[in-house]
Amino acid sequence: MITTEKVSIKVQQTTNSRVGELDYNKIIFGHQFSDHMFLVDYNDGVWHDAQIIPYGPVPMSPATSALHYGQAIFEGMKAYKNDKGEVFLFRPYDNHKRINISAERMAMATIPEEIFMEGLKQLISLDKGWVPDTDGSSLYIRPFIIGTDEFIGVKPSDNYRFYIITSPAGKYYNAPVKVLVETNYIRAVEGGVGYVKASGNYGRSLFPTKLAQQRGYQQIIWTDSKNHRYLEESGTMNLMVVIDDVLITPPIGDTILAGITRDSVLTLARDWKMKVQERKISIDEVIDAHKRGTLEEMFGTGTAATIAHIASFGFEGKDYELPATEGRIFSNRVAQELENIRKGKSEDKHNWMVKID
Repeated sequence: MITTEKVSIKVQQTTNSRVGELDYNKIIFGHQFSDHMFLVDYNDGVWHDAQIIPYGPVPMSPATSALHYGQAIFEGMKAYKNDKGEVFLFRPYDNHKRINISAERMAMATIPEEIFMEGLKQLISLDKGWVPDTDGSSLYIRPFIIGTDEFIGVKPSDNYRFYIITSPAGKYYNAPVKVLVETNYIRAVEGGVGYVKASGNYGRSLFPTKLAQQRGYQQIIWTDSKNHRYLEESGTMNLMVVIDDVLITPPIGDTILAGITRDSVLTLARDWKMKVQERKISIDEVIDAHKRGTLEEMFGTGTAATIAHIASFGFEGKDYELPATEGRIFSNRVAQELENIRKGKSEDKHNWMVKID
């Protein structure tokens, strides 16, 4: 059983803020980090000693179990600033639920909601000045848990540390991407950990992505592990296509992450009475739709990019061009609506936004 002390966070504020060095018009995703970070330790079945300290290196034993046996999980989420200067988190309770799904699958300690949320709120409140307010910008938030046993032996760690670090973010992709349908390497298998945000899932994707980039593609579309015919995810994002005015996306399961942006896009599509199908979709069906002229849109959805337009896809030595992004009706509309909700310009009908007081 996991217990926690009353959430009391010790704050050590930096004496040398770097926020004045930030150029809000030249933000490179994931390269700059805010002044502070949150951390809390888990020992003897209890989360304790929650702290906010200046961002920087932390001591770590070379025998730390996460480095050897892969007990490392994370989340990706964002904070936004509206025209009044107020800061909001987007669907943070869903990120909390998902990190605990990852923790359970990886035999790790789960993080209580009150620690997750209080750590988030106090950290973002302290570093409010790091939240950009320019178009398409946000504060990217990276919560993560690692096993911290100093032990060389294959077993679940007895000790863990939960961190939250933040980074001002601009657009992840500045242009539509060219992708390759991967038919050799595998991202996830049934019964595996493809549905959780385990660090190893991303490590195993790097080599095939590198090979695709050497061929002129920016990203990969992963296919099923058995036949390499059914589309699954697009790089680190969920995949969606619009064929003949129908929004189609692969169903979530043990090989596909239950994306929060994915769910948001599907929710808005249904609000707008668009026909939505969550089902398997084969590369053969997509190519056939392309030949018939009914493949209208293809895009990825995820926290970092929100909507990443796919300009073309390659399969078995041939590239297939998609319609110009300027004329894509649904993906452009949903991207703008999500931005408007996050910035307080559209009504938050689903109560997705959580204000930082």
